Amino acid sequence: QVQLVESGGGLMQTGGSLRLSCTASGRTFSSYTVGWFRQAPGKEREFVALIRYSGASAYNADSVKDRFTISRDNAKNTVYLQMNSLKPEDTAIYYCAARSPARPNLYNYYNTNEYDYWGQGTQVTVSS
Repeated sequence: QVQLVESGGGLMQTGGSLRLSCTASGRTFSSYTVGWFRQAPGKEREFVALIRYSGASAYNADSVKDRFTISRDNAKNTVYLQMNSLKPEDTAIYYCAARSPARPNLYNYYNTNEYDYWGQGTQVTVSS
């Protein structure tokens, strides 16, 4: 089992920056593919970014291109989401999710069903 805990959310003005953290416990995290999702009130959970065990990354280009950066520190069992140039439409609960390395390579990373473990989420609010 893997337990995921997000932190770093808060209230920020438009144009500001936040760094979210997703810290794992229970298993060696370095072999897991980890994604960040977000869910705004009344909307479906939306893919934001992903980082594979290799360090390769992918982003929801329409929403966060050139503003958000995902990274990982395997020594700390932590994945980060650096969010710059924040906009009010970035307001949401942000979740991290992990996919077991026992499963085949992940291609449909937008699909929440492709992930095995989820954190409880951290609220990000961007004021205009």
